[in-house]
Amino acid sequence: MTDRRGRLMLATLGFLRLEGQLSPVLQAFHRWLDSWPGIGAIERGMARQGFDLQLDEQGWRATFYMSGMGHSLTSATGTAWERAPWRAVQRAAWQALSKDSSLR
Repeated sequence: MTDRRGRLMLATLGFLRLEGQLSPVLQAFHRWLDSWPGIGAIERGMARQGFDLQLDEQGWRATFYMSGMGHSLTSATGTAWERAPWRAVQRAAWQALSKDSSLR
């Protein structure tokens, strides 16, 4: 995955991992991504990269599978469990994309 959108998605997910004082604009962006519309934006971005999302309510487990693999676990699968659904989606997406050495 060497396309511009993939690198932009990875940078966005990396931004969400920052801790500490953020500018008001970045705080607003973070709040938006920490919402159901934010989950949808990440899901659509990951779909463009060839991933399907499975989101389970049992403590909020998010898993990104490679599209067309019938939700089989592969080396490209990203999964995370969190108390908040947006956190699980963000961490699982980061995990799936960060495994691709072409984006680093």
